[in-house]
Amino acid sequence: MIERKLTHSTFAVEREYKVPAEKVFQAFADPSIKATWFDDPGGGWTLIDSSSDFREGGHEHNESRFGTDGPVSRFDARYHEIVEDLRIVYSYEMRVDGTRLSVSITSIELAGTAAGTLLTMTEQGVFFDGLENTEQRRQGLRDVLEALAGAVEPG
Repeated sequence: MIERKLTHSTFAVEREYKVPAEKVFQAFADPSIKATWFDDPGGGWTLIDSSSDFREGGHEHNESRFGTDGPVSRFDARYHEIVEDLRIVYSYEMRVDGTRLSVSITSIELAGTAAGTLLTMTEQGVFFDGLENTEQRRQGLRDVLEALAGAVEPG
């Protein structure tokens, strides 16, 4: 039986990219670029459906299946603030096979460094009924940010 409880968590993940903030920001803003790293960040995912309306008040969703008959993951987001080349703030819900895992608010901050850009992603989440935990989410975000590197950094 599932234990009905909420777990709250706040954490940050950082990743430095060897490109300017404008290029990192564009990888979030341009749906064709975002699809190259977000739709299958760790390999093995098949896109079922997605949409992107990257503007304040806009919505985005991504639904994918792991493997040929694995679980279906759905990401539904709403953008609250977008400051070009500086920050993105959005809230989102994650579901697997229709079951809600979490609801989060996420901020992405981009800061110039001597080497390029430091991206700091801070997430404040509530996880439902022990179906996912902070460390699993943190690792998932690390995987996504690593996939982003493959899309924005040269060779």
